[in-house]
Amino acid sequence: MTNNKIILEENEFYTERYQLACERIKELNDNLSNNTENLPSEELKNYFIKTSSFLMQVMNVYSLSESGQIRTLTSDEHQQLNEELYNDIKDDNYNTSYANPSFAVNELGEETGKLLCALYTELRGDIAYAFEERLLYLTISFELFIEIYNILEDVNYNIEEVKSALYYYFFDYSDIMTEDRTRSLLDPDMSFAKDIIMESDLSDLSYLYYFGEYISTNEYETARYLNTLPQEDVENMARIFTEGYRKGFEAYKIDLSVKKTVNIRYTLGFERIVREAVKQFEDMGLKSCIYRAGVSIATRSQHGKVGYCGASPNKQYDYDHRMDLALIFDKAYADRRLGEIRHTYENFKEEAAAYAGPAVMEIFGEKPFTPKTNKYAASFTEKQEKQHTEYVSASSLITNEYIPGDKVSFTIIAYPVPEIGNDYKEIFKDTIKVNTLESDTYEVIQSKIIDALDKGEFVNVTGRGDNHTDINIALTPIDNPDKETKFENCLADVNIPLGEVFTSPKLKGTNGTLHVTEVYLNGLKYDNLELVFKDGVVSEYTCTNFSTEEENRRYIKENVLFNHKTLPMGEFAIGTNTTAYAMGLKYNISHLLPILIAEKTGPHFAIGDTCFSHEEELRTYNPDGKEMKAKENDFSLLRNTDTSHAYFNCHTDITIPYHELGDITVHCEDGSEIKIIENGRFVLEGTQELNEVL
Repeated sequence: MTNNKIILEENEFYTERYQLACERIKELNDNLSNNTENLPSEELKNYFIKTSSFLMQVMNVYSLSESGQIRTLTSDEHQQLNEELYNDIKDDNYNTSYANPSFAVNELGEETGKLLCALYTELRGDIAYAFEERLLYLTISFELFIEIYNILEDVNYNIEEVKSALYYYFFDYSDIMTEDRTRSLLDPDMSFAKDIIMESDLSDLSYLYYFGEYISTNEYETARYLNTLPQEDVENMARIFTEGYRKGFEAYKIDLSVKKTVNIRYTLGFERIVREAVKQFEDMGLKSCIYRAGVSIATRSQHGKVGYCGASPNKQYDYDHRMDLALIFDKAYADRRLGEIRHTYENFKEEAAAYAGPAVMEIFGEKPFTPKTNKYAASFTEKQEKQHTEYVSASSLITNEYIPGDKVSFTIIAYPVPEIGNDYKEIFKDTIKVNTLESDTYEVIQSKIIDALDKGEFVNVTGRGDNHTDINIALTPIDNPDKETKFENCLADVNIPLGEVFTSPKLKGTNGTLHVTEVYLNGLKYDNLELVFKDGVVSEYTCTNFSTEEENRRYIKENVLFNHKTLPMGEFAIGTNTTAYAMGLKYNISHLLPILIAEKTGPHFAIGDTCFSHEEELRTYNPDGKEMKAKENDFSLLRNTDTSHAYFNCHTDITIPYHELGDITVHCEDGSEIKIIENGRFVLEGTQELNEVL
């Protein structure tokens, strides 16, 4: 039972409405099941029986949570409840689930099926709200369900009324949803997850089921494994995480003492580490905010989960619903949301100013996922793509007003999960080793690489074997090589593990082909991903995932270009963490390494914004005292004159692994050449030590 005053006050207001909605849903379920209430078709009847039955499960979960009984269930009872709540979308069950756009359309017709599929998916988010005891969200979603049922009772129903009901649900409640999401980011009193982490007996793994997320073997076995480790080891892992965060403020000369909150984002199972991190952040003067990844059309991210989360019951389900927003998105909705975002930040401007930034713990090792095309899944029209891109840009600019990019920092680290295979424990230990490599050694080696790069006018990168990369990267000129540099020396601070030097390329003169035979980006697999750059922007793109070129291009446009017509190269970097690369080879897990680690295992190219997005004026220096000057490109320069076209609000790293890499050659202004890498091995004087682990 919650003791959160914010939620208790909220629930007092919604209790009566919730009870009335529950009574009506139980009534219609009973009447439909006993044929005492009719709908225009048997298919609609089956849909509403199924969906109302699910909502009755949600009501039961709320009762268990509100009464406190949820904490008294046995581990087996928790597991059974978890399976019952998520079973409908798992494995082969998804083929006959109303959450599957294809099944819903086949049963209910295209227009009705798409809308009712989205409704059912929205209602599935109520699982989380039931565990959190959020009567607000349970009530308004139940009322939406009843409203749409009432519309469809009429044999001559108008499908536009259903669409309108769905639209105005999100439009009318934009103020509540926006404020709640923002408050969860900034207000440590919104402490549902943190209370579980800090107050539970973590040796009893039943606590994992308190969150209301789907719990797979990964989460359960991760928590079990961490429970076998000495407390000192757990504290040290947390220290790597929190110290990386602190060092980010130190490196960028941002005053951490004026900050009050940090946002921790992680996947369930790592609570022992997170608990220690919360304590260590407290010692820095920071209270932790830990909010759930969005479960609603209005809060889900198209490109992955942002916030804490459990496992995905079905990644195809996630992929099919990544653009459900398209069913209701238009300019009026966008304008409404933007107005509420600004209004909310104005109400929370003190909390926003005190926000220090995110601390992110990623996972890797899950079975690779290649999505299938579902022709009935929602997608943006060309007009909506343009409107949504403009909305995302405008939203980002508002956020940056209240949380300036040059006043916050971050840290990010990754650990494997048991699904990675039988060598899980050994891989976990080796990952800790990779995350704690000696900075001083890499600082010296990377300084030598930067010294060579600073002499260059452009860099040529080629592939070998089946990789046909051949690209020239133009470098930003500097005026004073003794005091200025084109590349940042990236060590073990915000971006863990260490091991790269990076720059913002000069766009004009950056030309050629980037190709990778196999790569995983944001959890999706790409076969033979190929991008062609002309003056620094993507001019052509393709892959071989699907049988038609149209499908391949759409896949890239939606998930790599983020529905932009094109994107610039925002970053060029040379990864130096050969230890991480060797770990990938040793356990045959190179294809499973997250971008965070993979980007350190070869040269990488990011498309989208530069690494200095929204913080171009922040003066930064390498350990040798040289100031980083290559922070701009032709787009970011527009931020003072045409902000809507200055940023793209995305940044995707694409790495060429050493075994696919040919040469990296610096071409100097005087016509000379400097080889940094030849046939995938470091050859620059002073860098050969990096080859030893290979």
